[in-house]
Amino acid sequence: MKFQRRRDEEVGINLTPLIDVVFLLLIFFMVSTTFERHGEIQLQLPSADRDPLPAQQSWIDVLVDATGTYYVDGQELVNRRPETLQRMLETVLSERSGQPVLVRADANASHQSVVTALDVIGKLGVTSVSIATIGRAPDDP
Repeated sequence: MKFQRRRDEEVGINLTPLIDVVFLLLIFFMVSTTFERHGEIQLQLPSADRDPLPAQQSWIDVLVDATGTYYVDGQELVNRRPETLQRMLETVLSERSGQPVLVRADANASHQSVVTALDVIGKLGVTSVSIATIGRAPDDP
């Protein structure tokens, strides 16, 4: 059997089914995509006629300065050992149990001294801990 090819017929690929599939995929992804719109609620808060009362400190303040020295509620500890910090915090927590602890660290304080303070606080079972920083801004001379 001898097959002969006609010379006048061009060989080509029919792209119509491919285009149909691409359009179906495009429609599928357009329909299944969700768009979130974040709206802002404008509130006008009420004002009071009198000055606000000074807030009492309702947390236990642990401060770490640039040298790694610890202060608990403004009292400087005698050394930088974790055991000393733990004993001081145990004393304060026995008087004011249930209050959150605020850790304030100087911008130049070592990372290790802050982690040590957080570790001691965690060992004492305090679950409400906030972290704040103090110090100079990076753009300041």
